[in-house]
Amino acid sequence: DLPPGVVNIIPGAGQVGAELVNHPMVDKVAFTGSTEVGKLIQGSLAGTGKKLTLELGGKAANIVFEDAPLDQAVEGIVNGIFFNQGHVCCAGSRLLVAESIADELLEKLHTRVSTLRVGDPLDKNTDVGAINSAEQLAKIKELTQAGEDEGAERWTSACPLPDKGFFFAPTVFSNVSQAMRIAREEIFGPVLSVLTFRTPDEAVAKANNTPYGLSAGIWTDKGSRILWMANRMRAGVVWANTFNRFDPTAPFGGYQESGFGREGGRAGLEAYLDV
Repeated sequence: DLPPGVVNIIPGAGQVGAELVNHPMVDKVAFTGSTEVGKLIQGSLAGTGKKLTLELGGKAANIVFEDAPLDQAVEGIVNGIFFNQGHVCCAGSRLLVAESIADELLEKLHTRVSTLRVGDPLDKNTDVGAINSAEQLAKIKELTQAGEDEGAERWTSACPLPDKGFFFAPTVFSNVSQAMRIAREEIFGPVLSVLTFRTPDEAVAKANNTPYGLSAGIWTDKGSRILWMANRMRAGVVWANTFNRFDPTAPFGGYQESGFGREGGRAGLEAYLDV
């Protein structure tokens, strides 16, 4: 029951978005999408006086310590990267695991991922739906091939894939190093890269070794460690023993190439006000 004109939805590709962004009657632009397009929008608005907030790409780290509840962590990891086929800016696409529990966690993770069903996203029994385009599917395949070529160990679920449409089976890479493309570039698909660490300081260093900074997850039984880690993470949102849980009253947004500005809460409203 909103008054006419309060909400207007105009579907279209990049050209339509560019017309809206650059229209003289638009005073505030909020964009959610790729870092590349976000940079273009920022450049086009420079000097115009228009307000801008950007929620861009991410390469979020899920950090699992040796005292974490592993079964609970596995569910959070699966939800973090395979929800919406990985088409989520804050997807937990990097998994940092304490070296002492890496083998046990990987075994549990493989078992759980192998139960995921890939298929029609409109089917209520589907866990992982379709990739959004042939172009995006090609990018996912390119980056997973790069992971294999650079020496990472690939595990892909043996789940059946539909004959028609763009689908990609859930995939987990282990023995990943920070220099690999799969650990640095946003894949935006159902692909998880697993790295290990020995100390909390090493976990922080590896988690922050990214041009992005949208979100992160910490899994441990120690509240003091959660606070210690959260204070050192360069991420707009840090979840504790969960992932992808949102509160509309809490601000959400990123650092670095994940954008600037916040959505949700009072901080999210301030960008739309002139007071």
